[in-house]
Amino acid sequence: MQVSDLMTRDVRIANAGETIQQAARLMASLDSGVLPVGDRGRLVGMVTDRDIAIRAVAEGRGPETKVRDVMSAELKYCFADQEIEEITDNMGDLQLRRLPVLDRDKKLVGIISLGDVAFEQGGGDGIGNALGAISTPGGQHSQSG
Repeated sequence: MQVSDLMTRDVRIANAGETIQQAARLMASLDSGVLPVGDRGRLVGMVTDRDIAIRAVAEGRGPETKVRDVMSAELKYCFADQEIEEITDNMGDLQLRRLPVLDRDKKLVGIISLGDVAFEQGGGDGIGNALGAISTPGGQHSQSG
């Protein structure tokens, strides 16, 4: 099964220059905790509700803080034509629960989460292994340190 079979296709993008308040409102309206971030038509990062809480609010930054100041700029992604097993292994290694999905021209075409995969595959061994690796404290996206 390929990523394109399970990904969410209707993805909204936050602008790097907008405020975290605007991004948080968009997240609330979408009932989502993550947004890809774009700037001048390019995907430049990801921002999560946790980024806003830890990198902004906990640091005393206000609602006018720009998304670019709290987003994760080191962008990890997968391709729509990759196999699900391959990307769940990568998600575990990278300790990420969600990945933006690109086509081979590197255009954003969706987003995939472990939840998408678990829902479809019923939480098979690949999901359990990925979730176990993701849930291990630390990793490159740790908010502490």
